[in-house]
Amino acid sequence: MKSTITTLLLALATISFADAQSLQSVIDDKASEIEQKVIEWRRDFHQFPELSNREVKTANKIATHLEALGLEVKTGIAYTGVVGVLKGGSPGPVVGLRADMDALPVVERVDLPFASKEKTNYLDKDVGIMHACGHDTHMAILMGVAEILTGMKDQIAGTVVFIFQPAEEGAPPEEGGGAKMMVEEGVLRDNNVDVIFGLHINSMTEVGKIRYKAGGLMAAADIFKIKVNGSQSHGSQPWAGTDPIVIGSQIVMGLQTIVSRQTELTKEAAVITVGKFDAGVRNNIIPESAELIGTIRTLDTGMQTKIHEKIRLTATKIAEAGGATADVEIVKGVPVTFNHLDLTRQMIPTLLRTAGEENVIITPAVTGAEDFSFYANEIPAFFFFLGGMKKGMSPFDAAPHHTPDFFIDESGMKLGIQSLCNLTLDYLEQEK
Repeated sequence: MKSTITTLLLALATISFADAQSLQSVIDDKASEIEQKVIEWRRDFHQFPELSNREVKTANKIATHLEALGLEVKTGIAYTGVVGVLKGGSPGPVVGLRADMDALPVVERVDLPFASKEKTNYLDKDVGIMHACGHDTHMAILMGVAEILTGMKDQIAGTVVFIFQPAEEGAPPEEGGGAKMMVEEGVLRDNNVDVIFGLHINSMTEVGKIRYKAGGLMAAADIFKIKVNGSQSHGSQPWAGTDPIVIGSQIVMGLQTIVSRQTELTKEAAVITVGKFDAGVRNNIIPESAELIGTIRTLDTGMQTKIHEKIRLTATKIAEAGGATADVEIVKGVPVTFNHLDLTRQMIPTLLRTAGEENVIITPAVTGAEDFSFYANEIPAFFFFLGGMKKGMSPFDAAPHHTPDFFIDESGMKLGIQSLCNLTLDYLEQEK
């Protein structure tokens, strides 16, 4: 009897694998057919980028495409967000797929025929605009996925929600936006999304490769502000006042010992960086105050809480020792991007089949942040990195994200299309 049951299970597994292989072959063919169109969309987005919460033309292009596919389309979510809903031929689970839309205030230096020449005013400064983080590729890939899956509508048992999100890089001050606002405005709740998948192209990962990690993949990003309150005096008589610049400098160095000497770094990585130090107006005047602004990156919530406490303690006590006071403000920003453990285990076979076992790599956590984490806080989520670096190139020679020389090899986008299509179809098939 046991032998019969085992034989039956093996037969069912073989049939299931054969079906998956057959479906993947269809996806591969469709991805090849649409690849050049996706590249053209990407180049258009790249040439005409828009900053966070200002993605008006970008959103119109996306909405027009989704409407032409016959999807249910909603616009104006979290300012400029676009959502398209594809209902399959039969009922089933709901899968969300997300792409971000915004560019950065960076002047492009890459010599491309479709390089950005766009300029605007950002925080009272005239700046260039560039897709220096690959969001142009994310949008184009997801538009391609929407077109392929819509063409297979009758074979889909469930619903696919295509989420095009603004302001991943951070909304302008006082506006709010991004994934947090998308969630607050009901993009998951109103569409009854069960799970969500997302990808991020990476300029230092070779084309054809995928990197992932179960659990905490990307860090929480918090902001701290420290105001050191001293007393003003002539620069020639520092003893007549309390110098907030010297005390602030001591605080900068003191903050570094929180990570190097007070944090359990064998557990997870952590970073404290002071990115701005503002004080004084003249060479011979000791000012009455100084302000430090920086970022905190953590991958563990317990460590996050402890580091916040240590920053407050370090700043206030160093200030007190110098005869000053310090006001410390810490604002929680983006949470840890957490890949749901069970969902990750469930979907890794899909990526192995799609990219090849040798091309799917477990990666260490990174201290960069992603507001995809707000979706992952609500429902099971899986987020991975897609290779965008030329084959054979050293990562040390590749320009990092958020820089004027950032470059993506467009041949890597096809794997992104295949991966999101296969993840969606495999999940719906497994859960129906």
